[in-house]
Amino acid sequence: MGAAPPVEAVAALEQLLGPVTCDLLSDRRGSRAWKVIGSGGTAALKANNPEAASGRDKAAEMAQEDRHLLALADAGALSPRYRIDAGPWEGGRWLAVRWIDGTPLWNAMAPARGPEGDRPPVRPWLLGIARTWAGQLERLHSAGWTHADVQPTNTLITADDRAAVFDFALSCGPETTDRLPYRGALTHTTAPEIADALLTTPTDTHIQARPPADIWGLGASLFWCWTGHRPVPYADDTPRTDKLRAIAAGKRLSVDDARPWSFPVFEDIITACMAPVAAERPTAADLVTLIEDTQ
Repeated sequence: MGAAPPVEAVAALEQLLGPVTCDLLSDRRGSRAWKVIGSGGTAALKANNPEAASGRDKAAEMAQEDRHLLALADAGALSPRYRIDAGPWEGGRWLAVRWIDGTPLWNAMAPARGPEGDRPPVRPWLLGIARTWAGQLERLHSAGWTHADVQPTNTLITADDRAAVFDFALSCGPETTDRLPYRGALTHTTAPEIADALLTTPTDTHIQARPPADIWGLGASLFWCWTGHRPVPYADDTPRTDKLRAIAAGKRLSVDDARPWSFPVFEDIITACMAPVAAERPTAADLVTLIEDTQ
């Protein structure tokens, strides 16, 4: 059964969705997530775990994500139907959003990770994932926002083979006050300029992530999930500071050495996204156009 969701959240969602069933999906890093199913729809519910010692204030992050969802909807960067409801509970904060049916990126790309993946249907499929992912980022970037946590676990592949981005807790928008300082996200998809800033600024200093960092994260995620190798080589037990130093120094695996099979167009997209200099990376809009011209 696992941990039960906050009763405050269940009561609020039953007002919107009717009687619900709640299935625990994850319980890690200081937060829990449930799939909530009612006659009026399905939601993804998450709440902080007040008993976890994650080192991060997950309740504050949850409240921040709620503010971000409202601001993104106001800016036209996100559907206003995505956010369902949010509020406090006895142990902190909870947030409910529309359920997205999809397969995690790593799992979805598994068939393409071996030599047998080199089949005619796979090539346009991979390009379609990259194009729809870039299209979602373009919408954010056009509104003055950066997702700031582009990585495989924040991306689902839907039944119609489109990438769907979620988790906006760490996003960076035009307003930099009254927010938790952004101090990076998943190390393996951290852009070099973010890694450098993390190494050279105090731990309580806010780093304003910019759109090129999202593009790096996109390229790094595609590299990782297609080749099966993290883009920057280091051992699992390497201290995070040393991992960031390697990223900031521009160390990374070559696509030529890691690819499971040859796909020059896709490899060029990944390489362009992971240009060491932020200004040399394509914009999300450029990527959409580039990929459309190849299909």
